[in-house]
Amino acid sequence: MNKYQITLVQESFSKIVPISSLAAKLFYNKLFELNPKLKPLFKQDITEQGTKLMKMLGIAVNNLNNLEMLIPMVYTLGERHIGYGVKEEHYDTVGEALIWTLEQALGKAFTPELKDAWLIAYTTLATVMIEAANKKLN
Repeated sequence: MNKYQITLVQESFSKIVPISSLAAKLFYNKLFELNPKLKPLFKQDITEQGTKLMKMLGIAVNNLNNLEMLIPMVYTLGERHIGYGVKEEHYDTVGEALIWTLEQALGKAFTPELKDAWLIAYTTLATVMIEAANKKLN
């Protein structure tokens, strides 16, 4: 990601923060619509899970320009997700639900350029998580 793309992601996420509970609800509704088999992976209250999701997204977004700190944290998160039953193919569904949620929440502000920046950010983080999971499993 270049600095401009990082700025785009960070500025757009700042618009999501005030509506984070709605965004989380939209995200999980879309995720379970895309793949209902994912619902049993979430054992705790989905509202609480949504709060955790938005907090983790905030940490990741705010540290996109500090990958030395972010990557190890995301790597550990990827290792933990194995215990939740997350499989590599689930990351595509999560990415699709995330991009859809951002598009709904940001409306016309979710330009193709912004979408590309978010796709790069998500793909970067998901790739680290997948690598961590695969290494732990092998």
